[in-house]
Amino acid sequence: MDDLRRAGAAAVDVTADYLAGVREQRVWQPVAEEDRAWLTGQDLPTVGRSLDELVHDVRVRMLPYPMGNGHPRFFGWVNSPPSPAGVLVASMAAALNPSCAGGEHAGALLEYAVVRWLADLAGYPHTAGGGLLTSGASMATIIGLASARQRAARQDGWDAREEGLCGRPPMVMYVSAEGHSCLRKAAELLGLGARHVRVVPVDGRFRMDVDALRALIAQDAKAGLRPFCVAASAGTVNTGAVDPLEEIADVAADRGLWFHVDGAYGALGVLADGAAAAYAGIERADSLALDPHKWLGVPVDCGCVLLRDRASSRDAFSLVPAYLRDDSAAGLGWFSEYGPEQTRPFRALRAWATMSYLGRDGIVRLVNQTVRLAHTLAAMIEAADDFELLAPVTTSIVAFRYRLGNRDGRVDDLNRAIPAAVQQRGRAFLTGTRIGGMEALRACFLNPATTTEDLSILLNETRMAAEEIAA
Repeated sequence: MDDLRRAGAAAVDVTADYLAGVREQRVWQPVAEEDRAWLTGQDLPTVGRSLDELVHDVRVRMLPYPMGNGHPRFFGWVNSPPSPAGVLVASMAAALNPSCAGGEHAGALLEYAVVRWLADLAGYPHTAGGGLLTSGASMATIIGLASARQRAARQDGWDAREEGLCGRPPMVMYVSAEGHSCLRKAAELLGLGARHVRVVPVDGRFRMDVDALRALIAQDAKAGLRPFCVAASAGTVNTGAVDPLEEIADVAADRGLWFHVDGAYGALGVLADGAAAAYAGIERADSLALDPHKWLGVPVDCGCVLLRDRASSRDAFSLVPAYLRDDSAAGLGWFSEYGPEQTRPFRALRAWATMSYLGRDGIVRLVNQTVRLAHTLAAMIEAADDFELLAPVTTSIVAFRYRLGNRDGRVDDLNRAIPAAVQQRGRAFLTGTRIGGMEALRACFLNPATTTEDLSILLNETRMAAEEIAA
């Protein structure tokens, strides 16, 4: 163990030095050809290498080329910096290396507390066993929709797991036009088919249009199809919009549909000052997906699915062969009975450490701080002559665009090119999207180290990138 102790101490120093110096580094930079060739083309060594050499390689070959999400001026997608507490305990989780399928050990037992904490933060009713940690919201969505599919089949007198979907009226799911792509992927994977995913139009605030939802459900039911699930968003990736959850919950209840809420990014926005009213109805969801590895900064991967009725999920997934039987297990069974993963990593330790380190008050401060940054940037954009805001700020995402004083095709072309140009410059990082049929820029705030000065740098970098492109 002496080599582990020595190399481990060096790894801690390298990690701490890297995190301490992030702000002074470029946000992102292209990988040098020599290092790209090494990263992608190295051969498996015949003779094992020392731990010291491995630490050296990480320091010189990998740490110089981050995705960028640890930097305070990284505003792309929905990727947070890592929590120091999560970084600290990651090696301890690896040292234990349990499979958290279930059983009487710390890895499985701690998950119950973490899931309960997440439900409490999101304002979601929780009963023991009503949720589990996942690789991310994509897997959480699969669990929620598979549970919905099985419940609908049971209501109609058959078993989707046993019989499959062939010969039955197609099941139909309803998602917002601003809904995340993981919803369609889940529908395709579960055999529902993309053609049975109804895209519901949005209103002027980019929220699901409830009247259009009602009309689509009625139309499908009249055509002999089987509406079974409506998936709403509690914070979309494009604009951060929160769908009218209470009204959608009413529709789902009236029509007997499973109500799923995608809160992967935005569910914890409910903690922001004055935000609770916008999230009314989230507590009525049959399933809620959220990602601790987003707003909370838990190191990837750590998602979560919360379930109102754990029985539906267990009915959708439980399969216990003789070699996995645990006669001493409590009535809740194992986590592996509630989702597709059998071998499950110790995700709970990173989530527990992160939330314990912040405390509830710290989590609320983090959410409020990042939401305030978004509103500050929106005000700066509205005060500028060369930018325009494209959507109301609801959470910590700002959708905007650079304008040249006209609305011809050149504006779209320019905004499509700006993100890559900003990234190449290295002082800030943002990404693009399409909103309302227009090319748009978007900035997402999750980093507690971001300052108002960083916002000014972002806008100036965008201006300079646009000038370079237009030159």
